[in-house]
Amino acid sequence: MGLLSRTVQSLGSHREWSRRHFWGWLNAVFNKVDYERIKAVGPDRAAAEWLLRCGAKVRFQGFDRWHQDYNGLPTGPLGRYKIQAIDATESCIMYKGFDHLDGLECVEEIKFSKCIYIEDTCLERLSSIENMQESLYMMEVVSCGNVTDKGLIALHKLRNLGYLFLSDLPGIKDRQTTVGRLQTALPRLDVVLDLD
Repeated sequence: MGLLSRTVQSLGSHREWSRRHFWGWLNAVFNKVDYERIKAVGPDRAAAEWLLRCGAKVRFQGFDRWHQDYNGLPTGPLGRYKIQAIDATESCIMYKGFDHLDGLECVEEIKFSKCIYIEDTCLERLSSIENMQESLYMMEVVSCGNVTDKGLIALHKLRNLGYLFLSDLPGIKDRQTTVGRLQTALPRLDVVLDLD
């Protein structure tokens, strides 16, 4: 009976590993950057398509409504719709897709909440994008278990960041030093913590 039980458990864990492996592969496909598509439709449209494909939402400049339906994205002349806000709650965006953000000029808000693929390299990449350094004003990082102090410190390059909300980040080990470094680099930054 013990052998049968161990065999069933082994098959169950193998099935679970296969399922996770499949979803990880599929999410990587969703994050693949198509540079020809970016040239054809412009950076904002291509980024919106990427974000919605991965389960995120976008809000365009001049609109109150969030778009989350890929097929419902507005159409119009190239460059007409500029992304102003990104809500990546529970999305599968990952580092591989962050090249989509390079041409965005008007993003003021980003929310990363319960994003299992967001890690330090993502925050470092985001912070190195010159347009983001100028436009990004508000950011939330919530329940992203792969984010550590290193990733948060990289946000000091976002010169116009005025509000940063941090919650449920078990990878943050030295929050006083991390927040202190951010506030020294960005004196106008309001950091709100819920890390206990």
